[in-house]
Amino acid sequence: MTRLTWETITLQLRNPFRISHGTSETRTANWLRLAGDEGWGEGTIPPYYGVPTEAMTGWWAAVARRADPFPDDPAGIPAWVGTDGPAPARAALDLALHDRIGRLTGRPLHDLLGLPAPRPLPTSFTLAIDEPETMGHSAAVLTGCTVIKLKLGGGDGRDMERVAAVRAARPDVTLYVDANAGWTPDEAIAEIDRMVALGVALVEQPVAKNDYEGMGRVQAACAVPVVADESVQTMADVERLAAAGVGGINLKLMKVGGLAPGLAMLRRARELGMGIMLGCMVETSIGATAMAHLMGLADWLDLDAPWLIANDPFDGLTYDDAERVHVPARPGIGAIRRKP
Repeated sequence: MTRLTWETITLQLRNPFRISHGTSETRTANWLRLAGDEGWGEGTIPPYYGVPTEAMTGWWAAVARRADPFPDDPAGIPAWVGTDGPAPARAALDLALHDRIGRLTGRPLHDLLGLPAPRPLPTSFTLAIDEPETMGHSAAVLTGCTVIKLKLGGGDGRDMERVAAVRAARPDVTLYVDANAGWTPDEAIAEIDRMVALGVALVEQPVAKNDYEGMGRVQAACAVPVVADESVQTMADVERLAAAGVGGINLKLMKVGGLAPGLAMLRRARELGMGIMLGCMVETSIGATAMAHLMGLADWLDLDAPWLIANDPFDGLTYDDAERVHVPARPGIGAIRRKP
């Protein structure tokens, strides 16, 4: 029997998704399955991370040829997965192995990992870059949302108009902005200073991912948390960002290699006094639900991917009327195949 198999899924987005890196209407996800469906994982990464699907599938093929038994304790997963493969490929295997142990022992993921019960938290809902009036209209119809995140950094000089339009449409919501590395430090400082006057409560990845000093300079000039996203891919990144004075990190399993390295980075960031956002790529409910099991350790949530996808094949996390996230009461990750 083949130890593991994978299936590529084209995710259709409900609306074109424009950020500073470009516009997309689909994303490619990879569903990883251990033999006998003992455990499921997911490897999904945006094109701008530069990880080709062939690199992931090649690594999984090599893993499938290994003869050593799967670990039966979460503590053995990091060594079994190793550090050689692409981060999203390692994340998929890490998730599948955790899911397997949870299913075999009848324990939900957070319990298996010894984490606090995932208290429901509201997630932000992301609005892609668009004309200011269009973003304002989109915000107006999101009547259940209490937190909205605006993608900015489009380079057309209209970011302040976008924030003003959304704030006018929704004076009641908490606003985050995410430039996806689209500003220079000087631009970021000037933009954020004006946006804070409109109630922006958090700024994500304002400058280039390798500009740790610039991130720190922006944070020092800002009255709200600056949260690093693309800048956070390794433990060394956490250390550099903390040394620069950055206020928080957006942890995503796909870019850091899964739950085991992600939890280590989360705990180190906490030791360094940083806030924690739990995020996701535009991925299925397998990956997003796995991340939701960490909610007991989070300050902010950005787990709206299942909202953004029109054809998510899986059921997992759910949202209540206040857009708070809940994890399913099922063993392992708790994601199941959606009925046709």
